[in-house]
Amino acid sequence: MKKTILNRPILSWVFRLIASVILLQTLYFKFTGAPESIFIFQTLGIEPWGRFLTGVIELIASIFLLINPLSWIGSILSLGTMSGAIMGHLSKIGIEVQGDGGLLFGLACIVFITSMINLYFERKKIWIIGSKL
Repeated sequence: MKKTILNRPILSWVFRLIASVILLQTLYFKFTGAPESIFIFQTLGIEPWGRFLTGVIELIASIFLLINPLSWIGSILSLGTMSGAIMGHLSKIGIEVQGDGGLLFGLACIVFITSMINLYFERKKIWIIGSKL
């Protein structure tokens, strides 16, 4: 048996926790109508329904990330929403939002990367194609 320094299940949990904490932390701003969230979704032309829908999807993704057999679904949902967030920042909003120094863009990138890594770790669990990977 090959010894490795890094334990894959532990790393998977670390990446899942990072993504979940970031997603859960941003829900407060989406659901309470924080001015920055309203500005973002108004700029995208999807305020308020886009803000609430995104919040619900991110809530489901963060819950699924914390449930071991469903973490791959949470990763896919996170990748989808963060792809939209990153594209929104790059195309309409800008990397810096109301003087945040690019924090929201950076958090979206972190969630995207950690979700992508977790999806790679959990690829065998994907019931449609997992056996082929």
